[in-house]
Amino acid sequence: MKLHGSFVALVTPYAKGEVDLKKVRELVEFHVKNGTSGICPIATTGEGPVLTQDEKANIVRTVVEAAKGKALVFPGTGTYNTRESIDLTKMAKELGADGALMVTPYYNKPTQEGLFRHFEACAKAVNVPIMLYNVPGRTGVSMAPETTARLSKIKNIVALKDASGNVEQVTMLRALSDIQILSGEDSLTFAIIALGGVGVVSVAANVIPKQVAEMCALELKGEVDKARAVHDRYFELFKNLFIETNPIPVKTTLKKMGLYNGEMRLPMCEMSAAAAEKLEKTLKACKVI
Repeated sequence: MKLHGSFVALVTPYAKGEVDLKKVRELVEFHVKNGTSGICPIATTGEGPVLTQDEKANIVRTVVEAAKGKALVFPGTGTYNTRESIDLTKMAKELGADGALMVTPYYNKPTQEGLFRHFEACAKAVNVPIMLYNVPGRTGVSMAPETTARLSKIKNIVALKDASGNVEQVTMLRALSDIQILSGEDSLTFAIIALGGVGVVSVAANVIPKQVAEMCALELKGEVDKARAVHDRYFELFKNLFIETNPIPVKTTLKKMGLYNGEMRLPMCEMSAAAAEKLEKTLKACKVI
């Protein structure tokens, strides 16, 4: 499977504490209209750890129906439990997802060999394209390029979402394998594509989907100066969407844009006044609101 462009790390909308499937559908339609290549629901930005199994199934089903083959669907099916990760990945496949986004097991901090065996077991159990997800700031463990390269030899492990913050790993990994690499940090997408990446799994795409898709498309076809101009224009936004724990700032932004009520589920809560003020200044400067 060849991947490219902007995959959105989709937020999970709520209404009075319950998942709002009508809004899920609206958000997917918004992305399809604005050139988003893929949808990644129920992952980090989608608050996957606080969703029930039924809620996850309903969200994936709704996203698949709304995308209607116009965007790839890669739900977040990775957990700290290998058996549970396999079950979630099977569920996603049965519901029609195109692939699975699988984070390194969090909290229990496996060794590199443990990481390899975890993903190997998942890939062998479910024949679906898998995008690995390395985000040590969230999980407490970083997957080494050598481990990713070993995993890339498994046929259905097709890509890596890299949110390590270390762009050197992109070059190191490309020297070891031909796995497709997508940025996991909006502020580094331009650099990662320049180093051989194929796109991004983006938080910012929740609010500026057309612009993120455009930046990726321009750079991938060699129009580097135009892509850099988009990067420069929204760099402050890319950074300040992480001024507090994701997805707090992006949900706050969607509320200010009138696209969503901004509701979160504990342990996520509203932004501090100082952070909200700084974010609003950035949104105005970038002409998002």
